Amino acid sequence: MGKDEERREWARHWQYPQLPGLDLLRARYVRHTFPRHAHDGYVIAAVTGGVEEIGLPGGTVRAGPGSVVLINPEVAHSARAGVPEGWAYATLYPSRDLITEVAAEIGAPRGTPGFTADMVADPEGSGAIAGVHRAAEAGNALAADTLLRGVVARMLGRHAGPLPARTVRRAGAADAERARALLEERMAAPPSLEQLAAELGTSPFALLRAFRDRYGMPPHTWLTDARVRRARRLLGAGTPPAEVAVAVGFTDQPHLNRHFTRIVGVPPGAYRRERAAG
Repeated sequence: MGKDEERREWARHWQYPQLPGLDLLRARYVRHTFPRHAHDGYVIAAVTGGVEEIGLPGGTVRAGPGSVVLINPEVAHSARAGVPEGWAYATLYPSRDLITEVAAEIGAPRGTPGFTADMVADPEGSGAIAGVHRAAEAGNALAADTLLRGVVARMLGRHAGPLPARTVRRAGAADAERARALLEERMAAPPSLEQLAAELGTSPFALLRAFRDRYGMPPHTWLTDARVRRARRLLGAGTPPAEVAVAVGFTDQPHLNRHFTRIVGVPPGAYRRERAAG
């Protein structure tokens, strides 16, 4: 492989209509880095080449070929290449409903399922994840659905348990949750940190600390991620990118393009086209 080929990046982020409740991403990244962000649903990723470094609340993990990365909903994380040649991977993003459905089918313990490991060495599982992508890309709905349910059942059966209930609330947790609600409500024209803290009756520093403790990132980083998540929903519904940028509070379409591509891994136009094609 020549040097130009070694540095080439590509990505496809799409949905297969026969697999509802699932997003798929197959990509190779070299220079691209994912800033701290979170997902509404789960992440099940098979690294197929190179090394990916994932920054998680418990530290950084390095995933190479044969590894499966498992991330629960709303867990803040980042990602980048762990070696100069980057990494390639096939990722499944199952919704909470899909995971809950499979968990019920296999008789998993009651409660919201959650992965108990961030990364596992599982070449067979990794191969099955790549198989879901191949079957979906070939339009083989029966094989894709069979492999998908098998992969989810395998990961839940080996590396999951009920997510712990949030019984311990640290000081400021209520303020952090109220701040999040206000930012969601005023996404297009958010208050400053000082204004937000004053409205909640706390200090900016105390709110910043509480928010970071609760959500794994400061409010401004969380807001950018939340804007991109809302942009994904609007783009999936067919809204033009220029309208999406205004609706979620970005200054213009280039601003949307920059943040969307950093967090999702593909530009908003490509993301919208893939969903329109489906």
